[in-house]
Amino acid sequence: MDNQRIAESELIINNRGAIYHLDVRPDELADTIITVGDPDRVGSVSKHFDRIEGKFQHREFVTHTGYIGHKRISVVSTGIGTDNIDIVLNELDALVNIDFNTRLVKPDLTSLKIIRLGTSGALQESIPVDSFVVSSHGLGLDNLMPYYAFENTTAEKQLLEAFRGQVFLQPGGASPCLFEASAALHNHFRDGFHTGITVTCPGFYAPQGRALRGTLANPNLIDNLTGFSYESHRITNFEMETSGIYGMGRVLGHQCLSISAIVANRIRKEFSKDGGAAVAALIEKGLGIIATL
Repeated sequence: MDNQRIAESELIINNRGAIYHLDVRPDELADTIITVGDPDRVGSVSKHFDRIEGKFQHREFVTHTGYIGHKRISVVSTGIGTDNIDIVLNELDALVNIDFNTRLVKPDLTSLKIIRLGTSGALQESIPVDSFVVSSHGLGLDNLMPYYAFENTTAEKQLLEAFRGQVFLQPGGASPCLFEASAALHNHFRDGFHTGITVTCPGFYAPQGRALRGTLANPNLIDNLTGFSYESHRITNFEMETSGIYGMGRVLGHQCLSISAIVANRIRKEFSKDGGAAVAALIEKGLGIIATL
């Protein structure tokens, strides 16, 4: 298809030349990006920078760009859920791969390194609270990726087929999708990390098996997720962003990895006594590795 000019209604650029939701200009973004859910967590990351080059905010989207040594890094808050991931990943990609003056896709594309530092609940008894999990795969029970055309690898198709055969999902509910992490990034995060499949849910309560006053349509979901196994693969945890990040990375050609501090163990019915400390430890450990990439 010919490289056509992208209309003003599709790519929204504000009066300072920044992309609409993030309020960031192309020159204000690094090629290595940390995403966090909580806008307040951006400062918890950037306080470790040796120098902060710029701070930008619009709605829940906060971006700080700076340096650790000679390594330029941006940290961006996404808010909660894959609907926000759709916004953030598309706009990060546009900032590096679309010429804002001509509104044309650039002939030479940039592949970003995008690493999520977030929180999650463990689905295996052996994964304690305050530990760290690297997502080998993101398995989406949300509805974002069916809106995009993408290709799965043979191994991903086999793993997804095994999941469909073992885990009951309510008819008319989720259409699961699955994407593998960037192997190049994952290889840097082995020592001191658990690893496994991360399930991404479209909500925090019933989609994650929590019943307050609403009755669960699928009360056995957690047990089914915990019991899933295929070859060496197990489901380790669930949260609300990873499959969207991995899926959009596949569509747009970026290297993505998701790392979670475990603040709850749903099998043990435990919650971290200091989730903030667990996140702070993950940030410190993660930045020590990210600064070397």
